[in-house]
Amino acid sequence: MEQENLTVSQFRQPRIPIPPPLMMSEAGSFAHLTLTKRMPAIVQRVIDENDFPPSIVENLETLIQELPHGIVRVLNDEGPDVPTWSRYLKPFVGKRWIEIPWLFAEVYFYRRIVEATHYFLPGSFQSVDPYEYQKSRGLETAMDSIQELSARVNAWSDTQPHRDSTLDRTSLIALLYFALWGNRADLSLWPINAEESEESRQEIHLKQTHILVDDTSLIADRVANFDGVRIDFIVDNAGFELVCDLCLADFLLASNAAGIVYLHLKSHPTFVSDATIRDVHDTLEVLATDEDGEVRSLAHRLQDHIAQGRLLCREDLFWTAPLVFWEMPEELRTELAQSRLILSKGDANYRRCLGDRKWPFTTSFQDIVCYFPAPFVALRTLKSELAAGLQSDQVETLNHEDPQWLTNGQWGVIQFVEPMI
Repeated sequence: MEQENLTVSQFRQPRIPIPPPLMMSEAGSFAHLTLTKRMPAIVQRVIDENDFPPSIVENLETLIQELPHGIVRVLNDEGPDVPTWSRYLKPFVGKRWIEIPWLFAEVYFYRRIVEATHYFLPGSFQSVDPYEYQKSRGLETAMDSIQELSARVNAWSDTQPHRDSTLDRTSLIALLYFALWGNRADLSLWPINAEESEESRQEIHLKQTHILVDDTSLIADRVANFDGVRIDFIVDNAGFELVCDLCLADFLLASNAAGIVYLHLKSHPTFVSDATIRDVHDTLEVLATDEDGEVRSLAHRLQDHIAQGRLLCREDLFWTAPLVFWEMPEELRTELAQSRLILSKGDANYRRCLGDRKWPFTTSFQDIVCYFPAPFVALRTLKSELAAGLQSDQVETLNHEDPQWLTNGQWGVIQFVEPMI
C-alpha cells in the first residue's frame, strides 16, 4: 500500500502579497447583505424550527438585536474551544459587528448560536443540533435522487472488476461532478456507457459550461495511478451533498485507488448545514433502513468501510475556528501531509483557502494555495464575492451575462493544484 507523499509544500502562506479581507461594512456587498438580512433570518428560522424553552429563545432574539451594530463580546459557555476563542476575539472585542472581517464575523455568528442554544451546557437541551430539522428535511426531500445515485454506484461496484480503465475514469469524473453540484446534479451526468444519448451529452455539456475551471481530467489522471493511498475530504454540507461525498469515497475505496479515506468534519453544528460526525452516522442509519434495496446496499457497504477502518471520520476544532487555512496548526498540517490527495468541499472552505481576501479574480489559484501540504482539489459552487484562477474574458462575459454569478450558486470550479516545494 502506497503511503508517502513525495511533494510536501514548504510554503506556510500564499507566496504573493496578501490583499485586505472582505468586510461587511461595504454597502451593497453580499457580505453586508449577509450581516443585515441573512443572519437575522437564520436565527429566526432556528427559533421557528425548534421547541426551545423561553430562556433559549430570548438568547437567540438578543443575538438578532445585536446585528448589525451591536458590540462583539467574548463567549460565555463551557465549550472546549472557549480559551482559543478568547485569543481570536481579542482584537475585536468592543467593536461593532459591522466593523470586523466577514469570515471572522460569520464563524463567530454561528458559534454564538451554539452558545445561545446551550449546546455545550448540561441539561435537557445539551448537544441539540439547532439545524437538525433542516438537515433531516434536506435528506428526506433528496431520497429519489439518492435512490437513483445508489443504483448507479452499486452497479459500478458490482461489475468494476470487469470494467476497463476508461469507464473507471468516466465514473470518477461523474462522481466529482456530483460532489460539486450536490442537489443540482442530474443523473445524466453519469453516462451508463460510452454510447450515451445525444440528450445526455447535451446535459453534460450544459453543466460543464457552468464550471469555470474544470480540472477533472487532471484529477482522474492522478487517481488512475493510485494504489491503496490515503485520500482526505474536507467535508462541507450534510444531506444529499454528503451522500455524494460518501459515494465518491466508496468509489475510491472499492476501486482500491484509496486504501483509506479520512472525512474531516465539524466538531459542532455551524453554517446551518455543515456536516458533523453525528450527521455521517445518522445519514447512514437513515439510508440503511430505507425501503429501497439499492440505498440499503450502499449504506451497508459504507458502514462496512467504517467498521473495517477504511473510512475514518475525524473532527478538529480548527474546522470551526475563525481562521483561514494558511493558519492551520502545525499538528494538523503534518497530519494532512500524509495524504496523496485532499478534496476540499464547498464555498466556506474555499473562502478559507483564499483567506476571504480581495484577490483579483485572475490571480493564480496555485500561487495562493501553495501552502497546502499535499495535492489539493477545491470543489466549490460560487456563493460569495471572491474567486481566483479565472480568465479575464470569462470574468468580462460573466459580468455582462449574469451579474449575480459570484453569489447565485449557478457556477462552479473544480481546481487542482500540486504543492510547491
